[in-house]
Amino acid sequence: MAINERIFYRFNRIYKFSHDEILSILEKECRLFEEIITKIMPDFLIMFEPTLHQHELIYRMCKKTKTKILILNQPNTSQSIISENPRKLDINFELDELPSSNKSFSELRDLRKSFQSYNAIKNYRNKFKTSNIKLLQAAFKFLTSENKHIKTHYTHKGRTKFKVLKDELILKINKKFRLSFINKNLEKKINENEKFIYFPLGVDEERNLLIAAPFYTNQLEVIRNISKSLPIGYVLYVKENPAQSIRFWRNISEYQEIIDIPNVRLFHPNVSAETFYEKCSLVITIGGTSGFDAAFYAKPSIIFTDLGYSILPSVSQLNSIEELPKMIQESLEKKVNNNDLEKYLNVLQKNSFNFDIMDFENRYNDFFYHGGHYLSVEILESKMKEFLDKNQEILDKLASEFEKKMN
Repeated sequence: MAINERIFYRFNRIYKFSHDEILSILEKECRLFEEIITKIMPDFLIMFEPTLHQHELIYRMCKKTKTKILILNQPNTSQSIISENPRKLDINFELDELPSSNKSFSELRDLRKSFQSYNAIKNYRNKFKTSNIKLLQAAFKFLTSENKHIKTHYTHKGRTKFKVLKDELILKINKKFRLSFINKNLEKKINENEKFIYFPLGVDEERNLLIAAPFYTNQLEVIRNISKSLPIGYVLYVKENPAQSIRFWRNISEYQEIIDIPNVRLFHPNVSAETFYEKCSLVITIGGTSGFDAAFYAKPSIIFTDLGYSILPSVSQLNSIEELPKMIQESLEKKVNNNDLEKYLNVLQKNSFNFDIMDFENRYNDFFYHGGHYLSVEILESKMKEFLDKNQEILDKLASEFEKKMN
């Protein structure tokens, strides 16, 4: 967890934590959580899906002490669920024992797209840090602040105003150069006569990789390993994730290394994912929803971590990288059963509810944090009450779902 924490290692461009600093912080967090758990002895821990190491720490410690955990999360960007484990339902079920109405793959795709939060990620990306007015407000707030957190919060270590402004400026400039490279060099058209396996890149600096798949965070190496494992006659199609724009895209050198791999083709983020699902022979994903989406196009998939949709017979979970060549060969022979997919969808719908987590995140980013540009704010009780009153209807529905789960 320490090595994968974005503050401690690869993604901190401003301050390098020492080995002793990291261990000291982790020890203090563990002791704090231990004190809270032993003194309060909570019946429940309510939280979002763990995204940072401290969230994962208290989640694991509460699990160890048998505290009932209620995580609000969205499996496969469908509706929301409350469960003990992220992206997985708490109930045990066998697909063979469930009824189905033999819906076609086309009907199942329409059903999937009818989910209220089907476009949650796209909508979140279009709103997160996109307001220039809020950016200017955040910049003014930052420049006129006392910047006290640099002394009290380890996440702000080394973040002087000069260093932060310099870092932001460099990122903005790099983003323009990177996007220019993407537009000029990444492919936009699929070769209709080529057999290919599809690997969509995950967003760096996110939970899907750092916590859910901690040994597969170097996606360049994952791509190399997949390319080494391909059967003769197949090419690996890799597509950049549109949401990577939030992280200012990747280094140009990374894109160039992927392009240079002989049996790999790198595609532009704007190419529709549906095009790949329709034409590919197999989908491979580390921990994203692409393996689930593939099933709606009758395509098998391989995933690198345990996810709720791994119950589908067409989905294979990789346990060791050495197994990959054989697993690819076996997966290419698999057929997707539309009834299995329909049964899983029915179970998901029955045990989920309409609450768009990402939309809610955008709401509080806009209200408290200048659109996500500036987080070091003091939240007054009156301000919090205003936000709660403004969102009372959706929060009442959410509270009702938690009550049901507790009971």
